[in-house]
Amino acid sequence: MQISNNQITENLSTIHSDIERIATEQGRSPETVRVVAVSKTFPAAAVQAAYDAGQRMFGENRVQELTEKASETPADCDWHLVGHLQRNKVKHALQYANWIHSLDSVRLAERIDSVAGELETRPAVLIEVNVLGEESKYGVSFEEARTLLETCLDCSNFDIVGLMTIAPYGVDYSTLHRVFASLRELRDTLQAEFDTELPELSMGMSNDYEAAIQEGATIIRIGSAIFGQR
Repeated sequence: MQISNNQITENLSTIHSDIERIATEQGRSPETVRVVAVSKTFPAAAVQAAYDAGQRMFGENRVQELTEKASETPADCDWHLVGHLQRNKVKHALQYANWIHSLDSVRLAERIDSVAGELETRPAVLIEVNVLGEESKYGVSFEEARTLLETCLDCSNFDIVGLMTIAPYGVDYSTLHRVFASLRELRDTLQAEFDTELPELSMGMSNDYEAAIQEGATIIRIGSAIFGQR
């Protein structure tokens, strides 16, 4: 359901107030947590309303929606592909997306590297980790993340900047904290093992971003809490 532009503005203000409160409680600067407004299934007009309220980082799950909305919205929108990416759609994605949150295989890493070189672009890429090994979700295991990171560090046309995960829906607060803490701990371990910086943790959505921020999220991916229920 499409909500009013004023409500989108109010929702963004509420989220930023939450970020300020939660980050401050954790001894973090609120500026260390950024919001990707996920406009999945909502029209370009909703993106424009959020843009007019000061939002600049936007996310899409599907490449087709990404390309359609990016071509209809201001050029300085910073687009993130947050959903599963097929290798045959990499070129379309990289024509608009500056960030890929869902790297989940060596072959996809190699394809992104090749296409980014052709397009002379340099996306920021995050490895998607399936923390609990859920069969219904994409993402690599902890051990696969090590292998994939090793491949990424050999790629010359994109920057590997961190990790992403999607927490299970409807679980208790302690499970959320365990999932998000596990991603942070994996990031810390990989940084030490590979002597590289992985500054970004993309974790937390509309229903669980408080726990994600408490566990170190630097990017939260917010859809319904901004744009309304789908």
